[in-house]
Amino acid sequence: MTTEIDDLIKKLNNDDVDERMEAASTLGSTNDGKVIEALIRAFEDDNPEVRLQAAKSLSLIGDLAVEPLIDSLKIDDSGIRRYATYTLKCIGDNSVVNHLIDALKDDDWGVRKFSAKSLGEMEALIAVEPLIKTLEDEDWGVRVAATKALGDIGDKRAVDPIKKARRKARGDKEYKKVANKALKKFK
Repeated sequence: MTTEIDDLIKKLNNDDVDERMEAASTLGSTNDGKVIEALIRAFEDDNPEVRLQAAKSLSLIGDLAVEPLIDSLKIDDSGIRRYATYTLKCIGDNSVVNHLIDALKDDDWGVRKFSAKSLGEMEALIAVEPLIKTLEDEDWGVRVAATKALGDIGDKRAVDPIKKARRKARGDKEYKKVANKALKKFK
C-alpha cells in the first residue's frame, strides 16, 4: 500500500492535469500522514480544479487532517490559507471555529472572506461578535460575506450592526440588497 500511496503522491506533481486530479481524488480515501501533507501542498497547484479536489479529499480524510490544516493557516502563502479555511469548513468540526474566527483578521481578503462565509455556514454562534466587527472590513467582499454569515447564524445581536452597515453603504445598492436579505432571516 505504501508504494501505491507514494506513486499517487508523485502523480500530484505530474504535468498532466487529469493525472493530478485523479491522484488528488484517490488520496482522499487514505489516512496516511504523508497524504495530508501532499494534499496541502497541492493547494499550490496551478490548476484550480486540482486545488479544489485536494481540499475535497482532505475533507474526506476529516479529523486526521484538522491539525495540519490549522498549522497551514500560519503559512505565508495566502492561497494555501484560503484553501485550508475552506477545507476546515468542509470538515465541519466545531473545534476549528476559533481558528476560523482568528482568520477573520488575516492580511489576505480572501482568507477573511472564506472564514466569514464558513462561520455562517457552520452557524457558529460564538462568531457573532467577531463577524459584527468584520462588517467594517476594508474589503467589500468580506463585508458581504460577514453580512450573509450573520444572517445565516440568525442571532438578534447582529440586527442593529447590519442596519448600521447598510446605512453606511450609501449608494451601494448591491450591499443594501445583501443586508436586506440577511435582515429578513431574523423575522
